[in-house]
Order: sequence, then C-alpha cells, then structure tokens
Amino acid sequence: MRIVTLNANGIRAAARKGVFDWIPRQSADVICLQETRAQVEQLTDPVFFPKRWHCLYEAAERKGYAGTAIFSRREPDELIRGFGEAEFDGEGRYLEARFGNLSVVSLYAPSGSSNEDRLASKFRFMDAFKPYMAKLLESGRDYIISGDWNIAHKQIDLKNWRSNQKNSGFLPEERAWLDQLFDNLGYVDAFREINQEPEQYTWWSNRGQAWAKNVGWRIDYQVVSPSLAGCATKARIYKTKRFSDHAPLIMDYDL
Repeated sequence: MRIVTLNANGIRAAARKGVFDWIPRQSADVICLQETRAQVEQLTDPVFFPKRWHCLYEAAERKGYAGTAIFSRREPDELIRGFGEAEFDGEGRYLEARFGNLSVVSLYAPSGSSNEDRLASKFRFMDAFKPYMAKLLESGRDYIISGDWNIAHKQIDLKNWRSNQKNSGFLPEERAWLDQLFDNLGYVDAFREINQEPEQYTWWSNRGQAWAKNVGWRIDYQVVSPSLAGCATKARIYKTKRFSDHAPLIMDYDL
C-alpha cells in the first residue's frame, strides 16, 4: 500500500504548479493533503476531483485557511471529520478515512511560529491530541496518521538545530511531546524505521537560499500505531519538482 502526504500550501496554488499532473503517476492508494486553504464550493474546476479517485475535503470555517483532504482509490467505509475539539475541528485539521480495520488520517497540526497566540493554540492542540492518540490505541484499529506535524523531532531533523532551539517547531516542550507519543504510547515514526540518514527534510523556508542550500526541516510524518511497526517497506521524499514549500513524503507498506 502506498501513501503520500503533502502540505500543499494552498491546493489551488499547488494545482497551478502541476500537482494534479503528478498525482496519477505515483501509483498511490491514498494521498493526504494539508493546508488546502479552500472551501469545496471554491473548487469548481474538475482538476480538483481527478477521475478514479474518491476526493474528500475538510475545509476550515475561515476561508483561505488550513484545511485537509484525502484522495483514495478505494471508497472509504467511513469518514471521520475532526477529533472532537471545536477549536481545531473548525480549522479542518483532522480527516480520517476508514478502510476495514485500517484508518488513514490527514493531519495538519498548528504552527506556533507566527506569534504567541498561535503558539498557545499549538500547545492547546498538543494537550488535546495526546489523549486522543491514546484513545485511538484502545479502539484496536490500525492507524497511519499522515501529515504536517509542524515539529522537528530530533537534531537530525533540521539543518540549523542549534539556532532554532528557542523557536516553535523545535522547542523542548514540542520535542518532548513527540517523545511521549513514540516512547510512552508506542507510536512509530515510520520514515525513521526506513531511513536514518541526515538531511532528509520536507520543508524549506522561502527566505534566502534555503531550498538551494537544503537548509530544511523534517516536519511531515507518517506516524503509525504500534500494530503497524515494521510494516513500512520504502520511504522517499520527492524533490524533483516543487508544488509547495513542502515536499511530498511517499511511503510503501506491506499491509
């Protein structure tokens, strides 16, 4: 099973950059998109609903902001919109598609980099989402939570880690939160099961020469439940063409 995740930084902007020409060539089963930044009624062009895909959008209440989507080859048995927290469900940050006992989630965790209010919102998200992740384990379902987590976990996961230790995305509290998900709850960073190499980034600032110099961050993950540990067989970050300030993360699973 192949799952692709991409923060599109605006689905309409990504479309202009060719993402919908690229998608059919990926042999993917599920594609998870984040930061779609569009209401469904704004997506009038058929390009946003490619043939032979079930295209599911979860928009934010605020136009032009946040939002997630899932494209799947197979029609989901069930769709879960939101995880029960009004602040974040209203921003379209969680969309779950169920296929038998497998759930694939497109997640767009808040960024706290713009100001103190957004950082406070990010911490509220972390406080709410950790017990929800624990609850998911109790369900007995298999989960792949795929998306933009907006945290670089370890020093290997960003180029300039020393100068970013006081910046959102690499704060000790954020990294410890991921430690709790992985070490305490047993979730698995599926990419790192496959690839332990440095300089494996999925996001680059538009400032300076970050892309050209590969001064990036790995903040896009496919996090799997303990039941799927060891199921990932291949992982790669697609950088041949740019559709966004993020790069697609492509992963294969033996499921």
